[in-house]
Amino acid sequence: IMVTVKSKMQDQVVAQQNEFEEDDESFFQDITCLQDHGVNAADLKKLKLAGICTVRGVQMTTRKSLSHIKGISEAKVDKIKEAAAKIINPGFISALNFSCKRKQVFKISTGSEDLDKLLGGGIESMAITEVFGEFRTGKTQLSHTLSVTTQIPGANGYSGGKVVYIDTENTFRPDRLRPIADRFNLDQNAVLDNVMYARAYTSEHQMELLDHVAGKFNEEPGIFKLLIVDSVMALFRVDFSGRGELADRQQKLAQMLSRLQKISEEYNVGVFLTNQMTADPGATMSFQADPKKPIGGHILAHASTTRISLRKGRGELRIAKIYDSPDMPESEATFSITNGGIADARE
Repeated sequence: IMVTVKSKMQDQVVAQQNEFEEDDESFFQDITCLQDHGVNAADLKKLKLAGICTVRGVQMTTRKSLSHIKGISEAKVDKIKEAAAKIINPGFISALNFSCKRKQVFKISTGSEDLDKLLGGGIESMAITEVFGEFRTGKTQLSHTLSVTTQIPGANGYSGGKVVYIDTENTFRPDRLRPIADRFNLDQNAVLDNVMYARAYTSEHQMELLDHVAGKFNEEPGIFKLLIVDSVMALFRVDFSGRGELADRQQKLAQMLSRLQKISEEYNVGVFLTNQMTADPGATMSFQADPKKPIGGHILAHASTTRISLRKGRGELRIAKIYDSPDMPESEATFSITNGGIADARE
């Protein structure tokens, strides 16, 4: 009897794994397939203009948000949601199935083996990685290096891909990518051509750019591997000043971070955010060793999957520390900033 039960379970596991292999193929399912379930093309066009381009994207958007799209009534929202539910299973799955699904996750090298080891292999897809530190701790240098290393095929079948770079502080320098490309023996112009750059001027503009990003990811499924926002809080800090606007700022920030999280899962890309620091007025009262903290409060802290703090070492050395992670222990790694980007300290 035990053997029969065991074989039945094995058959079930194989069937479930096959189901997830099919799910892999439909990972970037375009919303046009909802037409087969009675949703008209004009409504689908409205969804795409709002940055909802995949069936998974429909599943990730609330009915309230869908009904706010011009020309989409509540009756249409119900029809769209029903059609999406027929294509994607909205229910529970076993941990084994979820483990199969997690095999789609890839890691992007930072350019430093020691830093990669600290991160368990590199910057993870389907997750938000946030680095914070004072000025000159290497946040933007890390962003520039990742713009190049993302394009290099790596371990575990990672094929490399394009990058989207949203710059909020006018710190992106395309010529900085050239020596980094030389370090990895890559064609300079080809590397620059694979980085899609946008300069955000307000927090609203930053949010609007994410709709364009979603559209771009949908146009070229599986081609883009990393979305960089350098830095995530700078414009929110300017647009919302004083304690009176703090609640409004955090609400808008939460919406943007939710959008980033959904984009990372919907299109299987890594999201890399840099963040600034601020003086903590309460730190002197509690005798903390470091009276500075990353800005964004609990909203940003909970949204980020992995948080890394950066601090200066001697000369060009920098120290990275795991500040928060769901699966990595609290540890440190040292790296250096070179002309060829982020590298190991011993180089």
